[in-house]
Amino acid sequence: MDHPVSRVLALLELLQDRPGLTGAELAARLDVDERTVRRYTARLVDLGIPVQADRGRYGGYRLLPGYRLPPLMLTGDEAASVVLGLLAGRSSGLSVGERAAETALAKIQRVLPPGLRERIDAVEQTLGLTAAPVAGPSPAAAALFTLAEAARRRRRVVLAYRDREDRPSERAFDPYGLVFHSGRWYTTGLDHRSGELRTFRLDRIGRVEPREDRFEPPDDFDPVQRVVESLASVPWTHRVEVELGMTLAEARHRLPRSAGTVTELAESRVLLRARAQNLDGVAVMLAGLGRPFTVREPAALRDEVRALADRLTAWSGQGEGGHEQNQGGHEQNQGGQNEGGHEQNQGERKTPGEDDSPGP
Repeated sequence: MDHPVSRVLALLELLQDRPGLTGAELAARLDVDERTVRRYTARLVDLGIPVQADRGRYGGYRLLPGYRLPPLMLTGDEAASVVLGLLAGRSSGLSVGERAAETALAKIQRVLPPGLRERIDAVEQTLGLTAAPVAGPSPAAAALFTLAEAARRRRRVVLAYRDREDRPSERAFDPYGLVFHSGRWYTTGLDHRSGELRTFRLDRIGRVEPREDRFEPPDDFDPVQRVVESLASVPWTHRVEVELGMTLAEARHRLPRSAGTVTELAESRVLLRARAQNLDGVAVMLAGLGRPFTVREPAALRDEVRALADRLTAWSGQGEGGHEQNQGGHEQNQGGQNEGGHEQNQGERKTPGEDDSPGP
């Protein structure tokens, strides 16, 4: 497309927020060449938006003085989509600033026609979201946008960061990408202070200063996978290894990425490695998969699985023994599989090459 709509709109936003930027500055921010900037400005002029280009040492592009964009115009579907996105972002933590979602929602409601505003109010007041609001600070918009631009342009930044012990540090950093995971924003890339790949929480970043130094991320680098692996390596109370009777594709589909890392052992056998603070939740997750599994470690997880099976048996009205046949004819025994087909392994095995690398 000669005039990508998103880039043209991005140019319009720059002209409103930073009037007087030169063609070279606009080209750098949009990641295009100056000739393309001239095409985009011509497109804006064709749409009736007066763009003025001043030549000379102090020249640049700007909107004509006194020009204001028309008020926000949204269809019913567009307004509903925007409001639903704001409500979902507020609940999940996918937002920036302390009250950005609330103030944005209020501004949108103020400019909507009365009839549409009432319909949107009804959606907001009656909508129920299953995800509980995420507690904790949100990242600053400036840090998020600066890191996103640096990752897109592959430019180094300098971070002012505070770790989990609230210790301050400053470090040069190559941001390979941004990730939103379990209610938190993260950035991952090369930390020049340690010389290693690191993951940082955005709400702990106080300042981001862009630099002109360029970098190239590793081939096929997956920021999401890196963040999940980094968080999984944080020293929790329990290290978990479980063999699952399913294919790698099934495991990736059925398990959330936050559960841990999954590697293929055989055609229909994978190994789940994870860290956990409490094992009862791990037992519930494994039982909910509906597939055979073998607990490698820790031994306490086998006890949690048995305790869960006993509770379910008692709740189903079969009595404390729970070793009688159910209506489907599935008999429980200690050496085989339980009702869900989950194999219980009495032995404990060690895994070669386990990852004990420290977390972020």
